[in-house]
Amino acid sequence: MPGKYRITFAVSAVQDLEAIRTWYAGQHIPEVGERLLEEVFSAVERLSDFPKSGRIVPEFDMVNLREIIHPPFRIVYRIDKRGVRIVRVWRSERAIKMP
Repeated sequence: MPGKYRITFAVSAVQDLEAIRTWYAGQHIPEVGERLLEEVFSAVERLSDFPKSGRIVPEFDMVNLREIIHPPFRIVYRIDKRGVRIVRVWRSERAIKMP
């Protein structure tokens, strides 16, 4: 896959990130939440050049649905012709359920 892939975030992923920030702020450690969000964004950046670098999500076994494990989070994303779309950012221990 030559060239750079465009990275976008689904509304669900944005809501996940906002929930992470809010939770840590509620624990009176907003700096931890901000640091974790920065780490998530840093982990996602590599997908622009290496979209297949994440593993296939084992629960679904679909080649275009992948994830990066960045403890304590699973960053789930979809690859298509338009780019990489981050769809969820969940705690690693959380089971994935699709509607």
